[in-house]
Parts: sequence; C-alpha cells; structure tokens
Amino acid sequence: MLTVDFSRFPLAQGDRVLDLGCGAGRHAFECYRRGAQVVALDQNAEEIREVAKWFAAMKEAGEAPAGATATAMEGDALALPFPDESFDVVIISEVMEHIPDDKGVLAEMVRVLRPGGRIAVTVPRYGPEKVCWALSDEYHEVEGGHIRIYKADELLGKMREAGLKPYGTHHAHGLHSPYWWLKCAFGVDNDQALPVKAYHKLLVWDIMKKPLATRMAEQLLNPVIGKSFVAYATKPHLPAPAAGDAAADATTADTAAAGAAK
Repeated sequence: MLTVDFSRFPLAQGDRVLDLGCGAGRHAFECYRRGAQVVALDQNAEEIREVAKWFAAMKEAGEAPAGATATAMEGDALALPFPDESFDVVIISEVMEHIPDDKGVLAEMVRVLRPGGRIAVTVPRYGPEKVCWALSDEYHEVEGGHIRIYKADELLGKMREAGLKPYGTHHAHGLHSPYWWLKCAFGVDNDQALPVKAYHKLLVWDIMKKPLATRMAEQLLNPVIGKSFVAYATKPHLPAPAAGDAAADATTADTAAAGAAK
C-alpha cells in the first residue's frame, strides 16, 4: 500500500533514492522495481533485516531491472551517514510525526538531496488524526508514538523554511481512516472486535484485488477523510552569480593572491 503517488512523483531509472525511516520498506521496494538505486534506512534493526531479505528475494526473482540496486541499513535520521548532495530523491513517509526535532530531520534531508532533486513527505492528516487522539490516548501516548499532529500549512511552511519548494499536495488512504477510528474506539490492540475484524477484511480485499468499487470510493473519500497528507517539493538550484558579482569575486581573488605572494 503506497502513500506516495508515483504518477505525481516520477522516478527515472538510475535515480539515487533514500527512503528515510523506511519501516517495512513499501516505498523502497517500489523504487527498486522502477530501476532506482535505493537506500532504505531506519533505526529499527529488526525491520532493516526484513527489508534486506525482501531486497534479496526481489533480486533473485528478477523483479528489478538491470542496473537497479538496493541497500538496507540502520541509521539516525538526524545524522545521516551520507555526503552532501548524495541523492536525487528522498522519501520520508509517516515518520516526521514521531520525531521531536522535525526541523533537524528536514535539514538533513535537504543536505543530502542534490539541487534540483525531489522530496516526498507524508504525515497523518490533521482531521482524521485528531479523531484518533480524541478516541484513544493509547493510540499516541506510547514510546515512539505520534508526538504532534500537522496542519498542512504548518508542514509546508517548515519545508519552505528548510529551503524546499513545494509543488504539489494530496490526501491518501480515505478508506483507512474509519478503520483506525474503530481501532481507537475498541482498543488499539484489540484486533478481535467484530467491527475491527470486518473492516480489516475489507481493507485486505481492497489491497489484494483492487476492485473498482473501493477504488472509486477511496477517490471520493480521499479529499474528505484521507488518512495521510502528502507533499512534494524540489530543492532549488542556487542562482548563478550575476556577471558583475562574478567579476567582483575574481578581482577579490586576484587581490588576495597578490597579497599572499608579497
């Protein structure tokens, strides 16, 4: 189940992609299938081991085109182990709501993204998330749980402050909001409640079969109760220096060199 819409966020074969906070690897797997050079990074060692196994299985099954690569590794989102401008694309899906220093994470993503590169950020949507918080403290008051609820303008503002240029947004997973409301109402860990079990079967059927009825229903529900807010942005190129500025820089450099020679 993808949150990022790759028709709005196209990848080219050979793109260097960082899936930051990859979790179970759903977006990393899709990027690998599309021919990217993927790094899936997460702080959860157990999930990273599983993602690495799936990458190996995909390679053996020939699911990725020639030239595609995939690496799974542990890492800290606030101290990424990569040089500046290492990636063409960065994806961070349903992660930032967990991290106290979200501005620090954005700064690290911008640092490792090349100028002209693209970034996709997804977070729980404000309205549906507020309902979950109202129904259940257990939903968010857990170790590593959600510590904030973003309004769309707030997230876009932080992305702009980090130096990104947003170019598109949408909502996703409209069918999933009622499921989480039921989970919160009957107990987040109570999977045996009849309404929860019944709705879960519906979601599994939708994911596996993709019937027209649920696809149309989700398209109608996404703008209203879509569970996730998705934002796409680019990292602008630095403006080229004006001719006068370039001449001035050259003069300054010549003067400094002459002074050093003396």
